[in-house]
Amino acid sequence: MKRYFLVILLVIGVLLNSCITNKDLVYLQDKGDGTESSLILNELPKPYKVQVSDILSINVKALDKELVGIFNPVESANNNMQNDAGLYFNGFTVDLHGNIEFPILGEINVLGFTIDEIETKVESELLKQYFKETAEIFVTVKLSGLRYTVTGEVGGTGVYTLFQDRVNIIEALANAGDISQTGDRKDVLVIRQYPDGQKIHHIDLTDIKAMKSPFYFIQPNDIILVKPLKRKSIGAGQTAIQNITTISSILSVLVSTYFLTRNL
Repeated sequence: MKRYFLVILLVIGVLLNSCITNKDLVYLQDKGDGTESSLILNELPKPYKVQVSDILSINVKALDKELVGIFNPVESANNNMQNDAGLYFNGFTVDLHGNIEFPILGEINVLGFTIDEIETKVESELLKQYFKETAEIFVTVKLSGLRYTVTGEVGGTGVYTLFQDRVNIIEALANAGDISQTGDRKDVLVIRQYPDGQKIHHIDLTDIKAMKSPFYFIQPNDIILVKPLKRKSIGAGQTAIQNITTISSILSVLVSTYFLTRNL
């Protein structure tokens, strides 16, 4: 009997300790001395530098629209096709050498440049090679959406595109259905592309200090991977009620087994 009693206690202990608590679920908790509860994010993310395979949307404007028509041959098409496919076919893709092919100007190297730097570069080249200063041209350059991938313990895995300049990781996850109850918010992986290859980074989204992390704001082509909690791997319930139900079932089986073996 004592052996069965010890087994029962062990099972109960494991199941009760495997409950998913608020500390596992709540984002941006103050885990320090309370001074972080009103944390202000003073440091903005560094400007993104364009990489290979990025797609740029470049628009040249002037008082005389006919004057810049050659540089915007697909402007009307873009107005009717503002989606990933339209941007893919009508945007300027950065090739393996870091160049884009621009009308009249030919190849322009943009690898490692920020969006503002590319605007200045294109405008400068246009004024140098094609326009006069009196043309009063205006160049706008944007990334054709912030594209990222989410996989793992989330509501909806997949590749997403948001048409915003800045997106933090919580917004990105919310757009993918948020992290499920069995997802590990304390160790979310961000796989980021760099000129020399991909690197894996870790961020604890249950800690308010995550807002100071360089990976709090996502970048184009980021992969966000949410691992399952260890509790899920042992098949424990997510809540106390689920665990009580499991314990009751196990107790019922153990008691029945005990009396059956006793009567043999």
